Amino acid sequence: MASDVVSLLQELVRIPSVNPMGRDVAGEIYFEARLTSFLQQYVADWGFFCERQHVSPQRENLLIATVDLAKLPPDRPILMLEAHQDTVPVDGMSIDPFAGEIKNGRIYGRGSCDIKGGMAAMLMAISKFRDLPAEKRPAVVLALAVNEEHGFSGAKRITRCWSEGESKLLTRPPAAVLVSEPTLLDVVVSHKGVARWKCHAQGVAAHSSNPKIGANAIYRMSRIVTALEKHAENLPGTVAPLIGGPTLSVGIISGGVSVNTVPDHCVIEIDRRLAPGDNPLEAQQAAIDFVAKELGNPDWIQHNPPFIISPGLAPSHNQELASSLLETLAKCGVSAKTIGVPYGTDGAILSQGDVPTVVCGPGDIAQAHTHDEWLAIDQLEKSVEVYEAYCRKF
Repeated sequence: MASDVVSLLQELVRIPSVNPMGRDVAGEIYFEARLTSFLQQYVADWGFFCERQHVSPQRENLLIATVDLAKLPPDRPILMLEAHQDTVPVDGMSIDPFAGEIKNGRIYGRGSCDIKGGMAAMLMAISKFRDLPAEKRPAVVLALAVNEEHGFSGAKRITRCWSEGESKLLTRPPAAVLVSEPTLLDVVVSHKGVARWKCHAQGVAAHSSNPKIGANAIYRMSRIVTALEKHAENLPGTVAPLIGGPTLSVGIISGGVSVNTVPDHCVIEIDRRLAPGDNPLEAQQAAIDFVAKELGNPDWIQHNPPFIISPGLAPSHNQELASSLLETLAKCGVSAKTIGVPYGTDGAILSQGDVPTVVCGPGDIAQAHTHDEWLAIDQLEKSVEVYEAYCRKF
């Protein structure tokens, strides 16, 4: 018989919450609204305190507190557990993305690893406190954020709870934040920041039978891409312990309207990773300046402001938290270590203002976003034990 956390994860996988990732798409699989409503209903009879936070249409954070945080004595610290509700798209998946199938000790489906498994584990962990008197419950708030995969807007909204007073439930910052992402239950103390933006090449349309009277935007963009590839070989920025040096990648290109028309527009999307403490806008500007110099500063290039920006998670304020969590992991029989990772998380946003923040969750990042995404059940069940134990300890 499946354990409670396994059954819950299957339910979560079967409720699509696909992030459109900036695409103009429609359908019931997109956005987090259905999942948010399910989660609120799931905890409705636990005697906990809930608050939904509007972020954008069909996208609401959900805060679930084990106690009335507004009435908590000021000297009693709050622990925040956090997981995001959205998943990446399902294009190209080789399995049914929403079946939640169990096979060979694994749960398959979009979000099983990233990060509905961690979400299910955190929900199961705090459910252990619902039968305790309120005065004996750990002061924990589970924050379930939207839009982690394409902008961190949910996490940014959460920080406004205490920075701008935009919450009746969470009126002061947590003393510590534990973010769930697939880390194999290692403790992430540092990860890279990111800036992503669009670059446009303008051209002049013409009939393809006489291309010389036009200006091919795709040809022009090829020169930009070549310059960016050269820039990526020697990027400015910090080489940080645990996570290494900066990177740049062009991930999307599109342009043209028909094969017999000289294209007048081409656009790419650029991903620039950087060390915590390095300025994402300065990193973007360095790329813009390099391309302009390489190409002679032509007037047909346009760069947009970043559509995603995050400063990275720094290890400067989370060492004590990491050590404490490692002690709990060891007591739960998990041989874990502190690590750094190259990808980004909501942790970088939630840590702003020197809030101690680490990332730790079930699953392997190598399985996230894959065509047959899965999560090992033993990792899932162990993470419930770890999260519950740490909440009680905190």
